[in-house]
Amino acid sequence: MSETHGKFIWCELMTPDPSGAKEFYGKVVGWSNSEMTVPGQPPYTIFEADRVGRAGMMQFPAELEGTGIPPNWTGYVAVDDVARSAGDFAANGGSVRRPPQDIPGVGRFAVVADPHGAVICIMTPAPMENPPPEPPLAAPGTLGWSELYAGDGGEAFTFYEQLFGWTKDHDFDMGAMGVYRIFAEHGTPVGGIMTKPPSVPMPAWAYYFNVPSIDSAVERINAAGGQVVNGPMEVPGGSWVVQALDPQGAFFCLVAPVR
Repeated sequence: MSETHGKFIWCELMTPDPSGAKEFYGKVVGWSNSEMTVPGQPPYTIFEADRVGRAGMMQFPAELEGTGIPPNWTGYVAVDDVARSAGDFAANGGSVRRPPQDIPGVGRFAVVADPHGAVICIMTPAPMENPPPEPPLAAPGTLGWSELYAGDGGEAFTFYEQLFGWTKDHDFDMGAMGVYRIFAEHGTPVGGIMTKPPSVPMPAWAYYFNVPSIDSAVERINAAGGQVVNGPMEVPGGSWVVQALDPQGAFFCLVAPVR
């Protein structure tokens, strides 16, 4: 595996109201935005922090309307070979929801799901002549944490360990809520996996974006028409998090070093 295999490299919002989402996340996360055009495809919005793309947004696909899939955020994980990794997902009990496909000038991607049905994207990025530098830890507007509410936390970790090379950093005992396993990518803790509580309807990934402070972010969420569904809450290590819905119904999370 290369040094980038298993690394979260992108997050993408599918929403029925791109213009409304631009305004909301601009106010809440502080993103500016630009448009990327691909021939034959609808416009694609790039959310930027410090003039560097950190996430993306697309119109909710018409073919998904009426399927029960809500507006949502999905993460992209870099893999060395998309076709091989997609095959590995299927061979190990997962599934391929969208077969490998090229995005000209961007890379090759596929939409896959783990054995319990949590959806994620995998991508082999196209080589970049001048890739942007890695942002400072906890830089505002960047992805700060990725969290899986799994059908079975232990089984899910074993699955991703095999396919992405993630390793166990440590376990945190949450009592009645079970064990929260913090996993590392090439030695750096980047996320957590836990068995989902009954209140979560289906296994799913959640993504936490960095902001400077949580209380002020909560004020911005409320003022911009979003809804806080959990938090603010202090987590091990001293950071503060909040979970919320945007005005279009997409679930998202924020993390900050201070309340």
